[in-house]
Amino acid sequence: MSYKRILIVLLPLLMASCVTSKRVNLMQEPGKNHIPQYADTLSYEDYELRTGDRLYIYVYSVDERIDKMFNASGSISNAQMRQTGSGGGYDLYTYLVEDDGTIDFPMVGHVPVRGKTTREVKRALETELSSFVKNYGDFQMMSVEVNIVRRSFSVISDRGSGTFNIQKEKVTIFEALAMAGDIGDFGDRSKVRIVREKEGKTEVKVFDVRSKDIINSEYYYIEPNDVIYIQRIKGQSFGINSVTTSISVAATTLAFGGFVYGLVVRIMNSVGGQR
Repeated sequence: MSYKRILIVLLPLLMASCVTSKRVNLMQEPGKNHIPQYADTLSYEDYELRTGDRLYIYVYSVDERIDKMFNASGSISNAQMRQTGSGGGYDLYTYLVEDDGTIDFPMVGHVPVRGKTTREVKRALETELSSFVKNYGDFQMMSVEVNIVRRSFSVISDRGSGTFNIQKEKVTIFEALAMAGDIGDFGDRSKVRIVREKEGKTEVKVFDVRSKDIINSEYYYIEPNDVIYIQRIKGQSFGINSVTTSISVAATTLAFGGFVYGLVVRIMNSVGGQR
């Protein structure tokens, strides 16, 4: 086989395996290179609490008696211990949303929280606690802090899978992917999937993360407990990720093929001459 025939056979294979910038670049203009358009549907809604969530609740007051009543270590039997992600210390004021959708709060008992936002829980607790503290001082100087803790999302891809903690209220899809170490050269950005449980049902959102329209769409923000799944580019079997690499591989293959071909010819000539 001649060098030209070898080149004709190898180049299509090498170029087909090449990962171009069109496949991997983000923020591409929709409508070009098969990049889809997405409607302007961006809307961030406060997270509604679900069974299994954990709430950090702390009561603030100018009266020490009120502080001790609701924040004392004597309420450990109701509160769940939480280990913080950075300092490694323990927090005794974390409450589990139980199967019946309530938390068991000191002095109050079971408080319904499932389906509510943290702001709604804050207002409900301040109303409930005001009846307990009005005989101890100025209950109007009391406030309740309510935050969700141990929030996380998961990523599944051939680059690596893992679960990552959410440290702030809003996390975008770009931030989530960056925390997971990016998608990788062979991840299919055109069919990113988010598996999400909402109101007892599981939904799957599929979108092209390369589109610039993502920042104004419903896919921009992720939610706690989301699972982001990134499949491998179909047909991708070995790692050639640039045109330069493809040409280099082709040249090396041709050079090696030429060496072997020349060696075989010399051996055949030598054998023929001895006859």
